[in-house]
Amino acid sequence: MELIGFSDHFLQQLLKVASIRLCPPVGGQVVMDAIVKPPHQGGESYELYMKERSEILQSLEEKAQLVSEKLNQIDGIQCNPVQGAMYAFPKITIPDRAIRSAQERDSPVEPDELYCLELLEAKGVCVVPGSGFKQQPGTHHFRMTILPPIEEIRGIVGDIADFHRGFTEKYS
Repeated sequence: MELIGFSDHFLQQLLKVASIRLCPPVGGQVVMDAIVKPPHQGGESYELYMKERSEILQSLEEKAQLVSEKLNQIDGIQCNPVQGAMYAFPKITIPDRAIRSAQERDSPVEPDELYCLELLEAKGVCVVPGSGFKQQPGTHHFRMTILPPIEEIRGIVGDIADFHRGFTEKYS
């Protein structure tokens, strides 16, 4: 942008206002500094940092194992181990009748989107259709997070199991 005919003072103030919009607030800068530069061994907060970090990573590992283990116990769902992400991406078997139903709607949807919509309506569980992630043609998936507390995850996976059985029966 070219500004002509303005005083130097005005241009300096305009630059200052524009610069404010380019930088995060001071609080955000302090938090990011702490994230990218954790405490050093021997430092005042190092032991607490390592304890909290270990607990968080252990919790994520437990949740990842629980989700893939429990999803794999559901007939018609296959889930690879969750590794290095906060999401599971299970493959789901969708009956042919459900695939046709998804395509024959007034506003056609992908079969896994139909599955996810019906899961949300039936159980209040929100997952993301795999079709939004360029899955292999002819396969169906959904993506779910592993971040809720472990007891909530148990309930969520139980709801998915109940729903999947009912969905399969409905469209068989």
